[in-house]
Amino acid sequence: MRRSPLFSGLIYFLLGAVFTYFAIDDVQTNGWGFFSYLLVILATFDFGSGLKMMIFHFKLKNQLKK
Repeated sequence: MRRSPLFSGLIYFLLGAVFTYFAIDDVQTNGWGFFSYLLVILATFDFGSGLKMMIFHFKLKNQLKK
């Protein structure tokens, strides 16, 4: 069974939120270190991928309507 792009996009957004939370917690605890930057980069990639998947879902849905 295949997942829809909308579901994958939501999962990516959820992961982005989790990585953002951990990045904020790590910066408040230890300051800006390598691990903090890594978490911010991972969150950025996840939010970008989630947005891309959601846009793809709505474009695909539009194409199937026509």
